[in-house]
Amino acid sequence: MDIFKIARSEKGLSKSEIKETLVQSLEGRELKNVLILPPDFTRFHSNAGFITNFYYHYLTDLGCQVDLLPTLGTHVPMTREQTEGMYGDIPFECFIPHNWRKDVVKLGEVPPEYMERISEGSWKEAVEVEINKLVMDPRYDLIISPGQVVPHEVVGMSNHAKNLFVGAGGSSMINSSHMVGAVYGMERIMGRADTPVRAIYDYGLEHFLKDRPILFVLTVTTAPKGDILTHGLFIGEDKTCFREAVKLAREKNIDFVEQGIKKCVVYLDPAEFKSTWLGNKAVYRTRMAIADGGDLIILAPGIERFGEDAAVDALIRKYGYKGTSRTMESLNNQDLRENLSAAAHLIHGSSEGRFRIIYCVKDISREEIEKVGYQAADYDEVILKFDPQKLRYGYNTVEGEEIYFIPNPALGLWINKEKFGG
Repeated sequence: MDIFKIARSEKGLSKSEIKETLVQSLEGRELKNVLILPPDFTRFHSNAGFITNFYYHYLTDLGCQVDLLPTLGTHVPMTREQTEGMYGDIPFECFIPHNWRKDVVKLGEVPPEYMERISEGSWKEAVEVEINKLVMDPRYDLIISPGQVVPHEVVGMSNHAKNLFVGAGGSSMINSSHMVGAVYGMERIMGRADTPVRAIYDYGLEHFLKDRPILFVLTVTTAPKGDILTHGLFIGEDKTCFREAVKLAREKNIDFVEQGIKKCVVYLDPAEFKSTWLGNKAVYRTRMAIADGGDLIILAPGIERFGEDAAVDALIRKYGYKGTSRTMESLNNQDLRENLSAAAHLIHGSSEGRFRIIYCVKDISREEIEKVGYQAADYDEVILKFDPQKLRYGYNTVEGEEIYFIPNPALGLWINKEKFGG
């Protein structure tokens, strides 16, 4: 049974409306053991924290055993502070960290002929389908997968099967699917529901998880002033809920500008963005709007490293964000070839020389920033001119210069209407 709840106003759904819809999603089910796969802190504005908290308490009050596996993907495990900030009073000990290298089982493969067809010949190798072993545990009567549908640089529109095969997936699927998206072309993918990468995840869901009791709980949200507004809630067991969520997300999370932005200033909340691996959403989500020769100024006071783990951090430092051709040449080296998601990230994080990327940080040296291919500026100096507390979303005039300010790049996609045909 599909359940779609759309807000009647721009204020979004109320907490009581969300709770009523979540209760409705459980009606008629006899449950003893439930696994919830919520996104991690990097998806704080998905409102999945509130949803997960409600499901946890409602189900435990019914006598269910509830286990929680945050879909970390390649990210570092959440801290106690992050867990409390996102999921409220759920005991920290209830959260099971996902290890994408060790905690997975292989379910099968996406065959090479299928890969070649969906990627238009850009990928001809089989992709192993792996997932956290808990997802396959037969004791679970229900697996709840909550999260936000929003434009995404790898898959086009995030969530649904991606939350399973990336968030709770293994290295082969994560590496290969990210690289497929990179070589196929990010700008051919972002904002679209049907992409080669989405086809990979759908194949895995259809062929290897069709008998698992998975319930998708998808949100469409914005946070214009920091407060989460949930514009829609889409619940179901097949892909219909995803397609309906995409329709609303395109309305709420894609902004068209009339012409290329010459100077774009993006702020990264230090509580959410600690690495360029995450912070480069500032690059991914704005690149389709920035004019050739323009400037992307990234205000990143919390950035303290490049990768989410030591191995990926070392690869970024070694190879840098130097563009597609340089990265593809570097795949001759075994260390990068064995970490294709890192290679894809290097491609995604480059402007391909089309515009300048200036990182303004506090805890990484100018030399380190410049070595990976970016320009660098001191955060405390730059905010004297571009103070994120004083700028408003969209166009601003600062010292006679027009700039475009984005307070959180994770919640949208910006496109130059002039260049992309409206």
